[in-house]
Amino acid sequence: MKPVIESVCEKYDLLPLKENGYQITKEFLLSVIEICVEFIKKSNDRSTKVLDFHQPDQLMQVFDFAIPDEPQNLDQLLVDCKDTLKYQVKTAHPHYFNQLSCGLDIVSLAGEWLTAAANTNMFTYEIAPVFILMEHFVLKKMREIIGFPNGDSILAPGGAISNLYAVIVARHAMFPEYKTKGLKALPQLVLFTSEHSHYSTKGAGATCGFGTDNVVEVPCDFNGRMIPDELERLVKQAIAKGHRPFFVNCTCGTTVLGAFDPINPLADICEKYNMWLHVDAAWGGGCLLSPKHKHKLAGIERARSVTWNPHKLMGSLLQCSTGLLIDCNQMCADYLFQQDKHYDVRFDTGDKVIQCGRHNDIFKLWLMWRSKGVSGYVKHIDHLFDMTQYMVKKIKEKSDQFYLIWEEPECVNVCFWYIPKRLRNVAHTREREEELGRITAKLKGRMMNAGTLMISYQPLGDKPNFFRNIISNPGVKEKDIDFMLAELDRLGHDL
Repeated sequence: MKPVIESVCEKYDLLPLKENGYQITKEFLLSVIEICVEFIKKSNDRSTKVLDFHQPDQLMQVFDFAIPDEPQNLDQLLVDCKDTLKYQVKTAHPHYFNQLSCGLDIVSLAGEWLTAAANTNMFTYEIAPVFILMEHFVLKKMREIIGFPNGDSILAPGGAISNLYAVIVARHAMFPEYKTKGLKALPQLVLFTSEHSHYSTKGAGATCGFGTDNVVEVPCDFNGRMIPDELERLVKQAIAKGHRPFFVNCTCGTTVLGAFDPINPLADICEKYNMWLHVDAAWGGGCLLSPKHKHKLAGIERARSVTWNPHKLMGSLLQCSTGLLIDCNQMCADYLFQQDKHYDVRFDTGDKVIQCGRHNDIFKLWLMWRSKGVSGYVKHIDHLFDMTQYMVKKIKEKSDQFYLIWEEPECVNVCFWYIPKRLRNVAHTREREEELGRITAKLKGRMMNAGTLMISYQPLGDKPNFFRNIISNPGVKEKDIDFMLAELDRLGHDL
């Protein structure tokens, strides 16, 4: 039996060799684009909802998820496209503050469409020559911004994989025999990371066989930054046990608080004890583009590897590990990476990574950066921080309605509790915090059902549930922050 898409193409004359296939193809794709453009229009219309929320059982009743035995006609496929976006969260909406990646850059979207049309892989130059060279020049530019005049880098599928690559490269650099001999060639290696860091460091420890017990969480100060003295204390403790401390993950932009670990003091400790310093700047790396905010990553050039996710404060995915990716991960598959090709095989990137097939993430980033230029990104980053400061200012002005947990956020994360009327004149005690934590979860439920707003919440350490508001959408304006605070009060004043 033929694949469904081939059957549909034949049935509706869509195959390129058919006489009128081009016109039908064009009409179908233009219809899909029209659906996308309408969704974008609604996403930027402040009078529309962020989402039309349904519980899973409700959504299964109103949306047809079944895979049919026979091909569906093109009209039905267009309905499917419309319905999919109808029930999708509008992450580009100015009232969506839920995730680290918000907003929708139209030029980047155009790049994603062209990438899908090209439908190529990124493992060899011969099948993706333009994209491979684009990646080469963009990553070189990003390494220059970091302060790595020499190095190697690759676009990876997310910060978690990038952090895993950093651990693998560090292990290879310090213990190259592991690649062939395995764990028996190693002492017990210990990794250190902030207690507020992303869970991917612990995941890397498990994946690499070190064990999660040997991924040591280092205490943080009140503002969420790793304490250097605590790191050194724990390093000495590991040495006393006969273990080998070898990797320190320094987070620049923690997931919840947006805190920046102090790079220089941590770099000093790494040099003292011969440990690999990795900077996880997946979230905060975009600050490097702003002269006003790049000081938050002072000392990043002393790192030996860096993770930077442009799809958060910028737009795609970068992992940068100085000089060692190819030697570390190379498996020399001679059916892909022949060394006697008719071009410079240094541009075959597939052997740098664990995965074989690699998605083309470069074009949307390259095109977007071209559209903004360096000066445009300065304005972009500064605007996000300006809106964050405006929100902090408004919350302080409404201190009877909101409780700002960390008064001076380092990134664009704003953490707070909403205070309903019945608790506004109550002294702030541990009992009040616990009640505000319960109210936070209830208010998020009302928020989702109303569909007018989305903000995430979570506990952290001894703090019960609180809201973590993210401003990473450059389309957010002061009036959107005013709306958000007023809407929270409308939805939650009687809780």
